[in-house]
Amino acid sequence: MKKMRNTAVVAALGAAVVAPVAGHAQTTGPSTYVNAPLAAPVAPARPHGHCGIFETCASTKIGLGKGDFMIRLSAVGVLPEDRDSKVWLDGKALPGARVKTTNQVMPELTFEYFVTDNISLDLIATSTRHEVAGEGGALGGKTDVGSAWVLPPTVTVAWHFRPHKRLNPYVGVGGTFMWFHNMNASGALGLNKLNSGFTGGPSINAGVDYQLVGNWFFNFDVKQMFVRMHAWAENDTETLKVKAHDSLDPTVVSAGIAYRF
Repeated sequence: MKKMRNTAVVAALGAAVVAPVAGHAQTTGPSTYVNAPLAAPVAPARPHGHCGIFETCASTKIGLGKGDFMIRLSAVGVLPEDRDSKVWLDGKALPGARVKTTNQVMPELTFEYFVTDNISLDLIATSTRHEVAGEGGALGGKTDVGSAWVLPPTVTVAWHFRPHKRLNPYVGVGGTFMWFHNMNASGALGLNKLNSGFTGGPSINAGVDYQLVGNWFFNFDVKQMFVRMHAWAENDTETLKVKAHDSLDPTVVSAGIAYRF
């Protein structure tokens, strides 16, 4: 009987010890799932880079194409050919006499817009000063006639062979309109007035654009213009008049830097 009592006491104590452990396991077990929600991942902040005006970045478009607009500043050389000159004195032809015009180098501004990937329109704007002389025939040696400024705006339609490439050669056709202004006679032979009429003609050209860095391009261009000049010089009383026709046909060579907008 005593042995049975001892066994019952031991069993009761064991149950008392085990019960708190089991209860704790039941209350703490689910909390690991209910009371600990997962945190949403936080994306790392991306730095906002800045592409400088003299840098080629991932966002920089390579080459030229539809919608591009460029402004180009160049050094231009105007080289008149003076083909087929004719000179008249008071209406009489002077056999062997001809007109010579000096070469000139000046800055040039060009505006160009790409209508399609391959076709562009451009306008050049510059003004150059040239010395004019007569020589040969009855004029004998070189006679200084005077000087004149020339404004030859030229519109060109060009075909570009390699759109969206760094190196992009092209050819074009266009038209030149030529005004002569600030004309000054030298006074030689008593001729103190120098004038010229408005003229114009077709032109052809070839060139190449090369992308240097970012939106900056190098350009080299050669134009051949076909323009005939009509000029005359008179004395103060207009009793002596010398008239000249000259196929100027200038070759225009330019090299410069352009920026694409």
